[in-house]
Amino acid sequence: MRSKTPILIIFLTLIGSVTVTGKEPVVIPEIEMVDISGGTFIMGLDENEAEHSYETPKHQVTLSDFRIGKYEVTQDLWEAVMGENPSISKGENLPVENISWYDIQVFIKKLNKQTSKKYRLPTEAEWEYAARGGNKSKGYTYIGGDDSDSIAWSFNNSNKKSHTVGTKHPNELSIYDMGGNVQEWVQDWYGHYSEKPQKNPEGAKKSEIGKILRGGCFCNLPEYNNPGCRFVSNPNFRCSSIGFRLAE
Repeated sequence: MRSKTPILIIFLTLIGSVTVTGKEPVVIPEIEMVDISGGTFIMGLDENEAEHSYETPKHQVTLSDFRIGKYEVTQDLWEAVMGENPSISKGENLPVENISWYDIQVFIKKLNKQTSKKYRLPTEAEWEYAARGGNKSKGYTYIGGDDSDSIAWSFNNSNKKSHTVGTKHPNELSIYDMGGNVQEWVQDWYGHYSEKPQKNPEGAKKSEIGKILRGGCFCNLPEYNNPGCRFVSNPNFRCSSIGFRLAE
């Protein structure tokens, strides 16, 4: 059982370029996306599994097809789009961190303008479905396997810092680091789960508590490498253990 904590837990190939007057062309690194076939799954945790009531009840969710980033967004990509790197631990292939949910909205708007794509944050339901392995799920104890150290960076093996994306084993869908490197902002505002079956849920319309974060991170215990774990923080919050991945 995970330790008790309060609700406000902390918290190349080129695909495009755009010419800026008086500057070198902006080159956007490749963004590798994984195609996820839609399906129906059971989201959330049982009372005996959950640390918090807001991780329950289990409920049925049906999702349409979508795409999600194979890797967490790197500092290389962020800097190419934004022209600066806010991360505390620097490295072009490290996940970008020290960014708020609102910072990400600015990034996505600029990225979509430069690439003519429609990138966005995944919904919480999309994130959990992908973390569970989608329709290829093998029902592992942790995200992607039964041995947390082989698939995730956590307090036990990270030396208290983030690591190059994609250096641990992927999950059933060939997605990396969902179990632990940095925690990941998703699109949804915090809201309690409903027992009723849902299709393509988008979370609460507004919340005074904050936005949802998913996944373990390098400073969490391995127990947080669980696809049903939920975290919430103020969307203005920034720290070295929070980043994100894209969806379409």
